[in-house]
Amino acid sequence: MTDWSKKDLLILAFDHRTSFIEKLFGIKNRTPTPTEKLEIEDFKKIIFEGFKLALEEKVPKEIAGLLVDEECGSEILREAKKKGYMFAMPAEKSGQEEFDFEYGDEFSSHIEEFDPTFLKVLVRYNPESDETLNKRQLQRLKILSDYLLKAKRPFLFELIVPATPTQLAKLGGSKEVYDTQLRPELMVESIKQIQDAGVEPAIWKLEGVEKPESAKAVVKQAQSNERKAGVITLGRGESKEKVQEWLKVGAKIPGIIGFAVGRTIFWNPLVEHKAGQIDRSKAVEKIAQNYIDFVELWQNERSK
Repeated sequence: MTDWSKKDLLILAFDHRTSFIEKLFGIKNRTPTPTEKLEIEDFKKIIFEGFKLALEEKVPKEIAGLLVDEECGSEILREAKKKGYMFAMPAEKSGQEEFDFEYGDEFSSHIEEFDPTFLKVLVRYNPESDETLNKRQLQRLKILSDYLLKAKRPFLFELIVPATPTQLAKLGGSKEVYDTQLRPELMVESIKQIQDAGVEPAIWKLEGVEKPESAKAVVKQAQSNERKAGVITLGRGESKEKVQEWLKVGAKIPGIIGFAVGRTIFWNPLVEHKAGQIDRSKAVEKIAQNYIDFVELWQNERSK
């Protein structure tokens, strides 16, 4: 089994589906028309072109990765495979609070069709939230984990730990205080509960933390019992400055191997292009440069 605790992995993530379609195209509570779907797919291709341009200019192929969905990015997935890029695709149903499979019991045939380097899930899990909900999610995740272990395909697990109303109330309703004071320890406990359920990610995709000791605690749990798991920091759509802050913390911690950043890289260029403020080639250039900026920041912090 590959030791993912030491190999750098810097992902441009654009597997957003419900939020991408609703917020960028204003399409809510309905299926996009064939014409709209073509435009959505084309905007995903703009991001992919930015990724490819970044690799042509500066980003080493061996540490670069991309994360894109089958729904609006099937052509991208096929090209990524053909070109030998590291890439992941999601298995979860988009826009839901509870984890479930996008394609139900047929999830494996979709994975095998595209043959991604990693299989990704996004799961919202809080140890203090509804016990029955957590149990249902863990049962589904165990099925997926067992399948991936048998197939020898690395599992990329995106864990979001949202605050419960009770937790927020105790902190005066401040999500910022939750992020800094409570979330780090809840992340550690979440990882432990997921591992105890027999779910074994190769890579944990986690929200950033601001204190080195919090980052070390997360890595310690991810790698408990001699596991060789790596940790990457997700962007969560935060400002460039906030993501940079998280990456500066993570780059110095053994076991944190990179990032998976999406909206912070591609959102503004796509919004500007959609509004007719910049042309397609300029949007591609901006996305490429934003990705390069994060890669260079990571490499510089890593080398200190």
